Amino acid sequence: MQTRKLGNSDLNITRVGFGAWAIGGGGWEFGWGNQEDQDSVAAIKRALELGVNWIDTAAVYGTGHSEEIVAKALEEWHPGARPYIFTKCSMVWDEQRKVRTEYSADSIRRECEASLRRLQVSAIDLYQMHWPPADNGAGLEEAWQTMATLQKEGKVRWIGVSNFNVEQLKRAERIAPVTSLQPPYSLIRRQIEGEILPYCEKQGIGVISYSPMASGLLSGAMTRERAAALPANDFRSRGAEFKEPRLSKNIELVERLRQVGQRLGRSPGEIAIAWVLRHPAITGVIVGARNAKQVEGVMGAADVTLTKQEIAEIEGAATIAATR
Repeated sequence: MQTRKLGNSDLNITRVGFGAWAIGGGGWEFGWGNQEDQDSVAAIKRALELGVNWIDTAAVYGTGHSEEIVAKALEEWHPGARPYIFTKCSMVWDEQRKVRTEYSADSIRRECEASLRRLQVSAIDLYQMHWPPADNGAGLEEAWQTMATLQKEGKVRWIGVSNFNVEQLKRAERIAPVTSLQPPYSLIRRQIEGEILPYCEKQGIGVISYSPMASGLLSGAMTRERAAALPANDFRSRGAEFKEPRLSKNIELVERLRQVGQRLGRSPGEIAIAWVLRHPAITGVIVGARNAKQVEGVMGAADVTLTKQEIAEIEGAATIAATR
């Protein structure tokens, strides 16, 4: 796969990376439902076989379980070099697996040590603050300063943020350079186009966007029946995009993706991902998969280049979804 340099780092990442949120499994409030670990390991290994060179996870995914599964998969991965490992901090949980945010220096340090242990690595390639403080308080500065110190100590190689706006990026940059931003971005979630992406492009901040298929909604596999049958332990069952009246409009958009994909011999999901990758500010896209078959159906998106006409055809439907 083609690679691009991530921000101010020495990391040259493939345009598509493996997203490890869903493989954390169920039993916590932001889970994707039950998940077989053997399927997760097979998915990661298949992605690496196809040339993906980075995995994005987080401590909170499955309350530690996703990081453990990533380590298990890499222990079994022998054909090539170890991929880059990206993970996140600032979300912690209690004995009942109830999640909360935490920004103190002591917590960030404990989280880092725990992630290093679960991932079985000596240094994390990219350590990211998962969410900014909801109240925009000084916790942002304390957490970011701690992350910068962890970088100087060699426990993490590069530091980035997730879900930050421009003002929050500026606050972090006053303390230490921001290597990357991880925002949501898809055909039905385009808010970052106005201010955030131009700012990152100007500042040389790498962007690795998540949910390019809108949590599977644009994959081509989601139907009205499947959406209605999502189990209670799948966070998507509570999402407005998976319910009427939005669901029907999103399914219309998927059919537009399918039409373009059929001409190119690609799945709707691959076209949705390729649409995200068309933006010059996007360094790479995080693509989740729960088994090897799903991997084979989406990771090829990095090889798809859409024409202006195809983009216009897709966005004709996207405009309906984005402006409703």
